[in-house]
Amino acid sequence: MRYALPVIGGTVASHFGHCEQFALIEVDVESKHIIKKELVDSPGHEPGFLPRWLAEQGVALVIAGGMGSRAQRLFRQSNIMVVTGCRERDPEKAVLCYLTGRLAVGDNICDH
Repeated sequence: MRYALPVIGGTVASHFGHCEQFALIEVDVESKHIIKKELVDSPGHEPGFLPRWLAEQGVALVIAGGMGSRAQRLFRQSNIMVVTGCRERDPEKAVLCYLTGRLAVGDNICDH
């Protein structure tokens, strides 16, 4: 399973659409181990583009600090699950915490 997390300066970005890169993290969900991690430059923030682009990258789940409701809807239409309100700043730790049911989440900090 492949996860995507928006990243700025190596940490999980508080706003999905303003990230510099995406951490694409592939995991073995049975063993709950990370198989592969890569940082990919964001192709830009254009309405509706990122959900399609991340679907093409094989992403099944996005973990973010904040994301607008329209983007969340577009991800659902692309069959990509979304978790918002992520408080963990380290992308790998966020994924591992999600896999073990310990990911701390708060309010979605994006209001559009």
